Amino acid sequence: MSDLAKRIVSALVAAPLALIMIYLGGLPLATFLAAVSAGCAWEFYRIAAAGGAEPLDPLGIPLAGAIPLAVYAAGIGLYRPSLVLPAVVMLVILAAVIWARGPQRRPVGAASMTVMGILYTGGLLSFGYALREHPYAVGNRAGTALVAFPLVLTWASDIGAFFVGRAVGGPKLIPSVSPGKTISGALGGLAATVLVSWLYVRFALAPVALLTMTIPATILFGASISVSAQIGDLVESLLKREANVKDSSHLIPGHGGLLDRLDSLLFVLPVAYLLFGWLLLPSVP
Repeated sequence: MSDLAKRIVSALVAAPLALIMIYLGGLPLATFLAAVSAGCAWEFYRIAAAGGAEPLDPLGIPLAGAIPLAVYAAGIGLYRPSLVLPAVVMLVILAAVIWARGPQRRPVGAASMTVMGILYTGGLLSFGYALREHPYAVGNRAGTALVAFPLVLTWASDIGAFFVGRAVGGPKLIPSVSPGKTISGALGGLAATVLVSWLYVRFALAPVALLTMTIPATILFGASISVSAQIGDLVESLLKREANVKDSSHLIPGHGGLLDRLDSLLFVLPVAYLLFGWLLLPSVP
């Protein structure tokens, strides 16, 4: 099977599954995000190990997967969020490096990389659950429309950057990090995202979620999502370049790894959640 065929088959399986989990929300979505977070953490620690670090991946992977489930549990009132739990996790990690790494194997770096992997994967992906259960979204359709908004804009940014960069070319954006990206592509992605943002608000968000944004807010949201998506992509490129690896893994046939597909969303999801609190308005019939 060719790489293109593998990419198409993988997308046909993954996209409907993700949409179903988003529509269901609640525990199914939290469990789905937990599994994806654990997979992303495994890939992150794999990259870190290739770069010479020794993170505590047997500890970090389950903790990354636990964050979306903890967000779900807090949302249904099983416990009250506080700084106690993160503090305990930090103490456990620091204590573990005493025995697992010792002074000769860079224990501070191991602990730092372990914490970063947890926050970078499970911490950021948990905002997908927060978006789905956003207080402004009433009902499954509205919650799904709200989560789909930044997802669609991320794809628009990627597609716009690819085609404009390919057609126009010109100076590179940051060649030391990602040699293929150009300034024209970054601007093309930005313009495409702003346009799709306006279309989505008018034809999807307003009629489905009964929410809207002003024109300036729509432009600001689209531009912010595009910038966040491109930074997220560059961050993963930087991590892989430092470790001298091409793909985060080969979990997804034709696509590489989970981080290769979700690197932009890791930055987009928390930014979208923050901006929704400022920019969303009730739709006027």
